[in-house]
Amino acid sequence: MFATLLGPLPRPPLRDDAAREEILDAVLGLQAAHGLDPVTSAGWDLVAGDTVASWRAASARTDRLVKAVLHGPVSSGTDPVMLRSSLFALAEAGCAWIEIHEPKSTTIDDDAARRRFADAHRALTAGLDGVHLSLALTGGSAERLGVDAVLAGGYSSIAVDLIDGPDNWRLVAAMPSDRGIIAGALSTRAGSDDGPEMVLWAAAYAASTAGRGGARVGLATAGSLAHVPWDVATEKVARLGAAARLADATADEIRETVDPRALDIRSAAMGRGSPAPGTPPAPRRRRP
Repeated sequence: MFATLLGPLPRPPLRDDAAREEILDAVLGLQAAHGLDPVTSAGWDLVAGDTVASWRAASARTDRLVKAVLHGPVSSGTDPVMLRSSLFALAEAGCAWIEIHEPKSTTIDDDAARRRFADAHRALTAGLDGVHLSLALTGGSAERLGVDAVLAGGYSSIAVDLIDGPDNWRLVAAMPSDRGIIAGALSTRAGSDDGPEMVLWAAAYAASTAGRGGARVGLATAGSLAHVPWDVATEKVARLGAAARLADATADEIRETVDPRALDIRSAAMGRGSPAPGTPPAPRRRRP
C-alpha cells in the first residue's frame, strides 16, 4: 500500500537565504525518507507558472515517482481546454501521475453545478491515455457532488478528505472497483491523534468497498500541511509512511503495534470482520 501527500508542506527550517533548490531537496527528501511514493514538490516548485518545467526539475532531484499537481477547472476558474494543454504537455514530458485538485467540489449542491463540473472534467481528461489521472476532493465533504459527476472525468483514482469530510465515505462506497481510492485519513491538525488505528481502519474499509482490494488503495494526509510547523509536518509524514508499511504487514506485526483497546478498529485493520461493500463505517473519533 502506498502513501502520498494531498497538499503542500511548510518551509523547512533552513537558513533565510537558502536557495529554492535546497528547499525542494528538503521536502522531497522528507517524503522519500518515510517511504512516500509518489512524491510531490509540496508547493515548492522551482519554476513558477510552468508546470512542466517544475515537474522536470523535481523529477531530476529524486529517484521517486513525482506527481504533478494542478488545480482543476472548477476551483481555478481556468477553461478546461486551456488546462488540458498542460496535461498533454506533462504527459509528453514523461509525467506518469497527474493529480487534479478540486476543493470547490465541497460547495456543489445543485444539479446545474453538478453538470458543469462533469462537463468540465469530461472535456479536461478526454483522450489522455498512458497517464494516471487522480482527482483530489479535499477541504470537506463532496458527497453532494455525487458519484456520477466524479466519474465523468477519466480518472484512475479518487482522493478524498476523510477528516473534514467523513461523508466522503459514501462516495468511496459508491465508486466502482476499477477506480483506486486514496484515503486522506491522516489529520492535518497540530495535536491530532495520529496513531495508526484509524488510518489502518480507513485502508481496510476502502479496500473492502466493491471488492476493490488493497492494491487499489493508498493512504494520504487529508489535505495541506503548510500551516503547521516543520517538526509537526515531519512527524505526520513519518506516521503516514509507517501506517502504509503497517498496512502491508502480517497480522501479528499489526497486533504488536496498534492500541489493544481499539479492538474493533484493530480487527478491521487486520482484515477480520471487514465490512461488506456499502456498509457504513464505524463511528469516527473526533480529533482536535
